[in-house]
Amino acid sequence: MSRELYHRPTKEEIRAAADKKVPDIIAPDLKVLFCGINPGLYTAAVGHHFARPGNRFWPVLHMSGFTPRLLSPFEERELLKDGYGITNVVERATAAADELGREEYRAGGKVLEEKLLRYKPSYIAILGIGAYRTAFDRPEATLGLQSEKIGQTSIWVLPSPSGLNAHYQKQHLVEMFRQLYLTVHARTEG
Repeated sequence: MSRELYHRPTKEEIRAAADKKVPDIIAPDLKVLFCGINPGLYTAAVGHHFARPGNRFWPVLHMSGFTPRLLSPFEERELLKDGYGITNVVERATAAADELGREEYRAGGKVLEEKLLRYKPSYIAILGIGAYRTAFDRPEATLGLQSEKIGQTSIWVLPSPSGLNAHYQKQHLVEMFRQLYLTVHARTEG
């Protein structure tokens, strides 16, 4: 296996990752485009989504049925084979999401809307209720399937899988992701 699979960034590399971007994992007509809030510094330092140790995205994705095995962030492109992708509301990396301002979220929401109209995934799964509320000016939004769509894309809001999000334990995240999984597969296979 390549050195990249085992590379842990140094403290200097992590600090230097501020404002960097992580390329989208995206293709036309995906089943689900997962959408993080923005990359963290660790993720930007290694250049792969949800890479920080302690982030629950990859285990939750597997445990809820989206992947047949636990993938590492370095295998993120494997998601495309199963019809899934990854993007972010805001592209630039920060140490914490609270470093992002309202206008940055709104600008990110406009960019995300353009991506959805271009790539036409069946669902967008926005991983962070606060990010969704701010980016799309939906202050009363709740978790789950939203009533509005962007083009033909249905919107599903889930909690952030960040290890810093103590409001949701891993098993609760798995149950919530599983609801999306079952809905997606009932729609795409039914």
